[in-house]
Amino acid sequence: MGFVVAVDGPAGSGKGTITSIVGEKLDLVTFDTGAMYRAISYFVIKNNINLDDKEEIKKMLEEIKINLEFENGLQVLYLNNEKLVTELRSKEVNAIVSQVSHIPEVRQAMVKLQRSLAEGKKVIPNADVKIYLDASAEERARRRLKQNLDNNITNMSYEEILENIKYRDYKDKISNVAPLKKADDAIAIDTSDLTIDEVVQKVINLIEDRIK
Repeated sequence: MGFVVAVDGPAGSGKGTITSIVGEKLDLVTFDTGAMYRAISYFVIKNNINLDDKEEIKKMLEEIKINLEFENGLQVLYLNNEKLVTELRSKEVNAIVSQVSHIPEVRQAMVKLQRSLAEGKKVIPNADVKIYLDASAEERARRRLKQNLDNNITNMSYEEILENIKYRDYKDKISNVAPLKKADDAIAIDTSDLTIDEVVQKVINLIEDRIK
């Protein structure tokens, strides 16, 4: 089944960036699960899905097809053959992604998809190394703002992003479905004062130590 690394943490902690770089350096297949939930949130908004209607949600999940592809070294998500980039970071998606990601039916569907994508590869849900990335809300907001500007997303201010991150933290931690918390056997890394390269190296060191 291969060697498995699970990286968790709050919104904006750098999970997607770090796992992508580490995966490329160590030849590990990586999945940006956050992007998957954002894609579903985008579909919900686009199709006016009622999140309180379980039957409507089930029907939606039957219609959704998510593919992850690599283009120019970067992982790109396609939802029903539509390439999504800036759409995943819109205000509207930010406002509901936490709620969407904690709907049991959605989470079950995403776990099934992740297992399918991981079949025969070096990634499965049960990890040999568990890492929990964290940073202050303020630092995560600064990073998200920079990421947005790099992707020409200019409709959210730092203050709006910070407020959204704090709200996400609260909702994710009190959720009855897979609440956000560090696993007992996970290794925590506070990335607040670290560069991307420094975090990447710490993660690689942890993986290599465990392999030995």
